[in-house]
Amino acid sequence: MSEPQQAQATRDKDRTARRTKVIVQIKVKLLGVSKPPVWRRLQLPADTRLNHLHDIIVAAFGWQDYHMHAFTSGGEEFGVPDPELGHTDERRVSLGQLIGGIGDRLRYTYDFGDDWEHEIVVEDLLDPDPDTHYPILVAAKGACPPEDCGGPWGYADLKAILADPSHEQHQEMLDWLGLDNSATFDPNAIATDHIEYELALNGTGR
Repeated sequence: MSEPQQAQATRDKDRTARRTKVIVQIKVKLLGVSKPPVWRRLQLPADTRLNHLHDIIVAAFGWQDYHMHAFTSGGEEFGVPDPELGHTDERRVSLGQLIGGIGDRLRYTYDFGDDWEHEIVVEDLLDPDPDTHYPILVAAKGACPPEDCGGPWGYADLKAILADPSHEQHQEMLDWLGLDNSATFDPNAIATDHIEYELALNGTGR
């Protein structure tokens, strides 16, 4: 395919983003976290409502869904209706309504205290596979940080403390996490089977 043809193909894909029978491939990256980075690559229908997208992200990362959340796109915030927060009702908006095509981005914030910021990037627009039960996990890297550990900075401190048996808070952090020793803490470990099971449950209705 020539370069002009590739450009046209991309434009054609972009124009289909708002159609309901389109599968969107997104990469959801947890910002501010490295060594290892934490991200999930997912495929889901473009007509997935934002409240359901929240459930999918929670399942894919392993968050416990204890805290409030919001999506941000074009300066507008979407979340659970609350007169104090002023969020647009996420149940009335789909992912496809917020994106125009490949490369589009939006933000997802989980836990307004720890402030876990996720960047959602549209990587591809695909035809649905009739044999696939969406949403699906395509790839993943990095374990989800422990809930309530203090955001990206707190998580970095936690990893440093667990890596240093001589640290004065080492045993305290082990006790908090319910671990016998730091060798059982692996920030690279991902329970993909559990994620796939949770995503399958989330595919029962949008």
